[in-house]
Amino acid sequence: MATILVEDSENLEKAIKRFKRMVEKEGIIREWKKREYYEKPSTILNRKNKTLARKLMKKNRKPHDSRASY
Repeated sequence: MATILVEDSENLEKAIKRFKRMVEKEGIIREWKKREYYEKPSTILNRKNKTLARKLMKKNRKPHDSRASY
């Protein structure tokens, strides 16, 4: 749970920015969007497999030896 302490002399806009950074850092909004709708287990598995395949393709595209002389 994201909480901040606001002092009397602190600017309100500054406190709001600190709160937004903390919420983003903890991933609260991302988690809320993920849980907003029910997702079937098979859909979750398909999405994870597609993400993994995309990562592997991207990894295989990069050259392995960056010190190669031309």
